Amino acid sequence: MKQVRINTWQVGLVFKRGAYQRMIKEGNYWFWDNKAVNIYDITKPFEAPVELNILLQDAALAEALQVVEVKDSEIVLHYENGLLKEVLTTGRFTFWKSVVTHDFVRLDTSKVEITEAIDRTTLQHKLLAPYVRSFSVDNYEQAALYIDGRFVKVLSGGVYFWYKNSIPIHVSKADIRQQKLEINGQEILSRDKAALRINAWAQYRVADIEKAFLQNREYDMQLYIVLQLALREYVASLNFDELLEKKDGAGAFILQAVAGQAEALGIEVTSFGIRDIILPGDVKEIMNQVLIAEKKAQANTIMRREETASTRSLLNTAKLMEDNAMLWKLKEMEYVEKIAEKISNISVGGNGLLAEQLKQIFVPKQ
Repeated sequence: MKQVRINTWQVGLVFKRGAYQRMIKEGNYWFWDNKAVNIYDITKPFEAPVELNILLQDAALAEALQVVEVKDSEIVLHYENGLLKEVLTTGRFTFWKSVVTHDFVRLDTSKVEITEAIDRTTLQHKLLAPYVRSFSVDNYEQAALYIDGRFVKVLSGGVYFWYKNSIPIHVSKADIRQQKLEINGQEILSRDKAALRINAWAQYRVADIEKAFLQNREYDMQLYIVLQLALREYVASLNFDELLEKKDGAGAFILQAVAGQAEALGIEVTSFGIRDIILPGDVKEIMNQVLIAEKKAQANTIMRREETASTRSLLNTAKLMEDNAMLWKLKEMEYVEKIAEKISNISVGGNGLLAEQLKQIFVPKQ
């Protein structure tokens, strides 16, 4: 005979010679024959000592247990008292119905899309990391989603979650902000056969991600070629001098020329410009000589114009002095001032008529 005590948080299963007999709850029990009692803590998961289906034939025990079966293509989120405790995978799991509240959320992982009502916080929980894959798209990006090799849709900015299974997922992102493309070192002949090296630039943005990714490969390299050919067409249509004059007009021509091809690439070209026109060494030397000659001619023209104006001014002054004796005297005083600036000492003899004496010195007799 032996005594067995079952506490409030415990349950006992009685076995006789390995065969299940019954379930006992809280209390003191005396056993006279050869029986064994397995005691279980009902706040913890139940692990059956024998085949579970045999135990579940007891209605009382079946009522006290909560059995969860998980298929190969499923996972089950196990919550204890509202908190995520664990993720149950393939198998059968048994829990006691007790003061601990057990809740279960079943998820079908055989598909890609997460259609169950699971909040984002739960999807980002570390326990779900082995079963959920995520991808983030920034606000200035768009992305093409491919599932099992097929294009599905365009993703805008945000964070996306999918089940992690054998179905492959690929996401291609594109920056939809305005971007810059350099077109440098282009060796081009002008219409008059001048060999020029031209550096240009363009600004563009991705307008249709489906065209850019699905209908084209390396859309940015294709855009480079389209702009390069349009630039060559523009330069080849002009003489060198015309190109220098119409350099700023290249943008409008290029934008119109590439508009259709850029649209087919899913791209919108917003601006274009020529940064530098680099001349060969011999042409550069000739241009420098032309520039020097032009500047010399301009300088000579200015000098002749100034000489003419000075002569005209002297003629006008002489006419005024001829008719005005006072002006003549003022001019004499001006001469004296200029002489005094350059001569430290001057001796003049006579009766004090200084102006007449100076006049005799500087003005020749008729």
